[in-house]
Amino acid sequence: MKWLSWGLISILLGVFWGWSLFTKEQNARYLIGETTDGHHQIELACESCHLEPFGGAELIQEACTNCHGAELARADDSHPKSKFTDPRNAARIEVLDARYCVTCHIEHRNEETHEMGVTLPEDFCFYCHEDIGEDRPTHKNVPFSDCLTSGCHNYHDNRALYEDFLVKHADQAAIGLDPHQPMRNLLEQVVAEKGAVRPLTLNEADKPQTLHVGSEVMDDWLQTSHAAAGVNCSGCHQSSGSTWVDKPGLESCQSCHQQEAETFLQGKHGMRLAGSGDLPLSPMTPAMGRLPFKTDALETELTCTTCHGAHRFDTWKAAVESCLGCHNDEHSRNYPDSPHATLRELEHQGLADPGTGVSCATCHMPRLESAGLGGEAIQVMHNQNDNLRPNEKMIRSVCMDCHGFPFSLDALADPELIRNNFKGQPAAHVESIDWATGRREE
Repeated sequence: MKWLSWGLISILLGVFWGWSLFTKEQNARYLIGETTDGHHQIELACESCHLEPFGGAELIQEACTNCHGAELARADDSHPKSKFTDPRNAARIEVLDARYCVTCHIEHRNEETHEMGVTLPEDFCFYCHEDIGEDRPTHKNVPFSDCLTSGCHNYHDNRALYEDFLVKHADQAAIGLDPHQPMRNLLEQVVAEKGAVRPLTLNEADKPQTLHVGSEVMDDWLQTSHAAAGVNCSGCHQSSGSTWVDKPGLESCQSCHQQEAETFLQGKHGMRLAGSGDLPLSPMTPAMGRLPFKTDALETELTCTTCHGAHRFDTWKAAVESCLGCHNDEHSRNYPDSPHATLRELEHQGLADPGTGVSCATCHMPRLESAGLGGEAIQVMHNQNDNLRPNEKMIRSVCMDCHGFPFSLDALADPELIRNNFKGQPAAHVESIDWATGRREE
């Protein structure tokens, strides 16, 4: 009887633990440490990083590049893997194996995590550049922990901060001669590919006759770029076949807005929806985040229509009001009283040129040029984390559309100025430009 009881208990335990292996909600018990801010939304989708059980470094590296490879390609990575597979650099691998992301970015070690959510030892530059103080007098007695915080060096992309760039832009004024952001041109791109399009009218809406829709919904649709570009109801509600879908999802948006959807899935807002496998994750909600959020928005699921609305697709609203509807940190709360908000209101009233207003999205979802349907397309980067780590990434993609380089560099180095949403002048001064111009003068 004893053996029968033990056997029954063993079977029950085996079933319980086996079931937990196939339930994402139970995977938390297997985490080996707290996940970093960059990955905690998908920490229960272990297969996102661990492509195979007991996989080695190459598989982990493949997982890193699956998500971040495109970002590194855009950044023109100044420390690519090829640099460290070169036989001439073989000796460097012995002290710092930079062929693999996890050498520096080790997950489940939050005690080594920086404020912006990147797990990184602060003195890693030392392993290859220990003699830099002897080679460059300006670097003498500068601690290696300052390499990433002095406005000089970005390990993966030095294009904006290398010495020639510092000298070239050293004398720029705080405000440029023509401050504005690029204007989106998707409709123009459609016209370039398909020719002139005729705006649709209310009588041409092709929703099912049996479907009763309020006049407010139809009015919203008529005012959108969709109706202006000839995109009818079926364009979204029947985008993937003949079956009418009452509430289209990401796939419907992606059929036309591929770049926006892809970058949305790369950021914290959408990364949970990018997962694959038998147990997909639910959409992100503010309650899952680690920033201050408004209590009445905690359970809001983040999808395309969360910010843009289901029929109006209001990009003006999405650029500020949607952000402030969730975010409740000091930087966000101070936006309405900032100089940027004033510029946006002037544009909205028609008292300033288009593109001169500055919204939350202006900085955190910059407009980027890429090869489009009929030429150069200007589309919105929907990965709102793309230029946050380190924040010097904003300099070329955002700040220098309106500001000079020295002002931008100092402003991003001033934590208090960031908290009050750039209301005032920078109190910090980054010396890297002084060092670079001094070297040239010598």
